[in-house]
Amino acid sequence: MTFSNRDLCHIALLCALITISGAFKIPGLVPGMEFQLSAPIAVAICGVFGIKAYLCAGVLSSLIGLILGTQNILNVCIALLFRVVVAIVYFGIGPTRIFYLVSGPLGTFLARLALSFLIGKAAYPLVAAAVPGMIFTACTAPFCGRVLSLAARYVQLPGLVSKK
Repeated sequence: MTFSNRDLCHIALLCALITISGAFKIPGLVPGMEFQLSAPIAVAICGVFGIKAYLCAGVLSSLIGLILGTQNILNVCIALLFRVVVAIVYFGIGPTRIFYLVSGPLGTFLARLALSFLIGKAAYPLVAAAVPGMIFTACTAPFCGRVLSLAARYVQLPGLVSKK
């Protein structure tokens, strides 16, 4: 797999977008129910720019979080599972409306199940705490996808914008 200089710059910008949006959290009504703004943006990046750019930017974002100390190994593993699930859904159905609605919540659900397995806690409370974030991701990912698609077309990134 080779990357041009242009691809590397695009991936670096997408990585920065994921990393910075992951730093912002919307609080929930109950402690532990807050969620990151990076989930709908990550789904949109996958839908607009494809699996290769999405996974490269996501892995780099996780590594940067690990190096900066804002994430630990457990956070990185859960984030990577989320990214792999989103990529698999994209691979299966492409950048359709269903992809934007389903991939984020499905990735969060499976990541929470894996988290419950790793830490030995009940899955129901972990998944229940993530439901508001799943709803937010399903509602905002299509909008984020449209915005990123328009931005990519405006700055002429035809090599990375997936065909619909």
